[in-house]
Amino acid sequence: MVTLRPILAEDREPMLDILTDDTVKQTYMLPDFADRDAALPLFCRLAELSRDESRYVRGICRDGRLIGFLNDVEIQDGSIELGYVIHPDFQGKGYMTNALRSAVDALFSIGYHEIICGAFEENHASIRVMVKAGMQKIDMSDEIEYRGKLHRCVCYSVKKQEK
Repeated sequence: MVTLRPILAEDREPMLDILTDDTVKQTYMLPDFADRDAALPLFCRLAELSRDESRYVRGICRDGRLIGFLNDVEIQDGSIELGYVIHPDFQGKGYMTNALRSAVDALFSIGYHEIICGAFEENHASIRVMVKAGMQKIDMSDEIEYRGKLHRCVCYSVKKQEK
């Protein structure tokens, strides 16, 4: 079971582990930080944004310890695009799927009508997370150059069901 919450000061070390992890950097678009100190401003910015009610940035926690995070990429007309990442030690255990489902429920409850996520086409694990969280592929894609390679980004979404 995972919980979502704002990013706290005590999340610094686990967050820096994520932000500087070579496996994470393959699929989650991050600057190539020279060291943990170089990643500290991004941690501080994410922590700040997680307390801003007009934004959606949440730490993903298991047993109170940060193992990943979700963040808004774009907000427009009742629709929000999310990015997400989980530390490699916690991948493949269903935590990200549960976190994304919780985020979708929370975002629908505060008035969003569509949640969108994207992933590099070759990131099959992330695509499985989106599908398991109830998302369907949509006609939205982009070509993105990242770390010297051109990637096709595919998008999935889920819309709030009207009652």
